[in-house]
Amino acid sequence: MYLLKKVIQLRENSHPDHEKPFLEHLEDLRVMITRVVITLVISMVACFAFNKDLMDFFRQPVDQVLVTQLKATLPDDAPRPYTVESWGKARKVEHAAMNLTPEQRALFYQSLGDADLSFQAESISLLRAATALPEEKREAFVNSLGGSDELKLQVKALLRTKPNTDSDAQGNLRMMSALRPTEGFMLSMKLSFVAGIVVSFPLLLLFILQFVLPGLHSDEKRVLWPAMTVGFGLFLTGAAFAYYMVLPRALLFFAEWSGNMGISNDWRIGEYISFATQFTLLFGASFELPVVVMVFVKLGLLSYETMSRTRSYAIVAIFVAAAVLTPTPDAMTLCLMALPMIVLYEICIWLAYFDRKKNRIKEEQEARENMERLLRREEEAKADAPQESEAHESGDDGWHDEYPPKDPHFSDELPAIDETPRTGEEPENKTP
Repeated sequence: MYLLKKVIQLRENSHPDHEKPFLEHLEDLRVMITRVVITLVISMVACFAFNKDLMDFFRQPVDQVLVTQLKATLPDDAPRPYTVESWGKARKVEHAAMNLTPEQRALFYQSLGDADLSFQAESISLLRAATALPEEKREAFVNSLGGSDELKLQVKALLRTKPNTDSDAQGNLRMMSALRPTEGFMLSMKLSFVAGIVVSFPLLLLFILQFVLPGLHSDEKRVLWPAMTVGFGLFLTGAAFAYYMVLPRALLFFAEWSGNMGISNDWRIGEYISFATQFTLLFGASFELPVVVMVFVKLGLLSYETMSRTRSYAIVAIFVAAAVLTPTPDAMTLCLMALPMIVLYEICIWLAYFDRKKNRIKEEQEARENMERLLRREEEAKADAPQESEAHESGDDGWHDEYPPKDPHFSDELPAIDETPRTGEEPENKTP
């Protein structure tokens, strides 16, 4: 509920001019969840058609563990060296001939038609017999064997490396047990669901971002698809790194630890699939750190100064998060998750630095354009100012109509003035 409130506050901040009621936010959440569920169902049904391939794919790390353990115990200095395949075949042949009489065993080996396979199977049979003796009597037993010296050297080489001759040891991992009738089917459904998440991850990320960030501008929406592409690539990179690099090493560590403790590795198929899928998805999600951090940078919640100043605290937080997220308690797996996250966080700091530098250049360019616009306006104002000053200096106020209007019968000439001196008497007015 707390997270939902934070998301709704983020949506309100992205749309400050238009505040939605709480129920409308819940309606948008319902639409987003519906889209996510429909997308997952469609992708899950499509992936379910490849359930056997998916099972083989997730079983491959176990096979790699078996191969690694076996290669470490096969002697390199044997007269006829073993490979992983030849060891498996020879051990099956030796197990089949275990209860036969010497005559029947010789006939059986002869019927195989493969001299190297028969020789290696017989060496395994003698190795099994020698390991049942006390260690101080094994070499004397091998030296007293009849047959060729090559066979004796083969058994001595096997005694030095001591490969496992138990025919069921590999099968305990290769043929994992299901303890419930429906476990196999439910595992296929689970694998299809995980594969559906991986396949539909870009669409799921799009739906989530559309709900969290509804007020994106047009230029930000254009950046959304490249950002999702980068996020999907990072997710696949993390999942592939976990599957090919970390998961086999973690399985080998636990298998060898159990073996050294004298514990049989009878892993259950359901537990293993849950472990492998959780392991892979968590590593893929942890590689999404740059996308999350850069979203916070774009929203103004983080800055380059804050990230560079708190780098040491972030490293500690990454190690704590890796310790919580990794399904294994060993330090090696923790470091294999934490170190890539630290590198990605450092990349985020540099990305935030370049983003700040780009924004500063953009702000300086806008400020320069505004200054040029103001200077242009001032120059235009100065260009109009001289015309007004000239008009004031000439006394011309721009009004050219005569006032009052001139009467056509009115003369501007003044009448003539009689300058004759007056004597006090008016002259007679003589009429002509």
